[in-house]
Amino acid sequence: MKVLVVGNGAREHALCWKLRGSPLVKELYCAPGNVGMAKIADRVPIDPSSIVELADFAATIKVDLTVVGPELPLTLGIVDEFQKRDLPIFGATQAASEIESSKVFAKEFMKKHKIPTARFEVCGSAGETRTALKKRKDGFPVVLKADGLAGGKGVILARDRKEAEQAIEILQVERRFGVAGDRVGVEEFLEGYEASFFALSDGQRVLPLVTCQDYKRLQDGDTGPNTGGMGGYSPSVHIDADTFHQVMDGILVPTIAGLAEEGRPYRGVLYVGLMLTKKGPRVLEYNARFGDPEAELIAVRMKSDLVPVLQATLAGRLEEITIEWLKARSVCVVLAARGYPEKPETGRPITGTDCASALDGVEVFHAGTAVKEGKFVTASGRVLAVTALGATFAQARERCYAAAETVRFEGRHFRTDVAGDALEVTSG
Repeated sequence: MKVLVVGNGAREHALCWKLRGSPLVKELYCAPGNVGMAKIADRVPIDPSSIVELADFAATIKVDLTVVGPELPLTLGIVDEFQKRDLPIFGATQAASEIESSKVFAKEFMKKHKIPTARFEVCGSAGETRTALKKRKDGFPVVLKADGLAGGKGVILARDRKEAEQAIEILQVERRFGVAGDRVGVEEFLEGYEASFFALSDGQRVLPLVTCQDYKRLQDGDTGPNTGGMGGYSPSVHIDADTFHQVMDGILVPTIAGLAEEGRPYRGVLYVGLMLTKKGPRVLEYNARFGDPEAELIAVRMKSDLVPVLQATLAGRLEEITIEWLKARSVCVVLAARGYPEKPETGRPITGTDCASALDGVEVFHAGTAVKEGKFVTASGRVLAVTALGATFAQARERCYAAAETVRFEGRHFRTDVAGDALEVTSG
């Protein structure tokens, strides 16, 4: 069969890598893909936002399955466009993906369907946000969230009034994220462990995937600005059997049922960002697609062929599917460019990717790279996602960091504490 993957980051590289391992896939395309993906898929020079052009391409070459990686094409209605033409596509419709594209919609949805989350207030201007902050009884810290898509960077934790004012300046005065800052949510700060929970839904049923723990902050110790993700590990050591059932029964099942009830049946993968508090799991956010770097962590642990899983999701046959997973642990460390996330440096030569990939249990997924004079160079903030499997967290982590140290480019930055909490829990 012919398969098309839409997107050009490490998430899409990991999806292509997993799909390439399926005996069902004879031809694999990526649009636009990246230079790392070019080794395993044919690149198609179409931007992910050009949904009509993508549908035209899929129809012309008779693509059997399209898999959407990033959030933007989902928000623009790529699934709706493909469905109009009877082209099989894995992803949420425009209406269903609003659960990610609008933080305000998501919060109001959760309130309506009694899904546990933080208290919040919606503000439509900088003045309204300042007034909401003055009225708050809980004081600081507080979380400010841009309503729309902001590349994972529209959530700002303000520890005091000065930081809150800086957040207002970024979101609503400078409008650094454009229309995403038209409305801002002022949200209760929750304490606990963050975790990522993924599940497939065929519109009615819910099939959980393996759990993940990710690291959003730029620096060690969860300091510095929010990023698109600096690494992670799977499975999360903070989600025990009881918490797992609380998430499934109290969050995932009512979410899918609520969307169906509202005429937005959800078919695809749903990513729930959780805060595991002393009072139980609370939803921080929904994403209508695989996360990054979580997709890399999931891909390397999945033993089953991904293609039948995706097909069953589209056909409403999830009850027929059982996914097999490797018992191994996975760890991912993102190598970022100097200046990320504000002003990342680009064009720096990269060495050592082949040597890193040759290490036991290691895969190097390209996120922001290009080729110049026959050599890889940095092309965006997050450059590579180094991912490793191991029988234990200690082995996976050791392999991952050995590979990360093997890759070199000027200004290279990565966190050194990824999966440190997993070691503490499993060795305690």
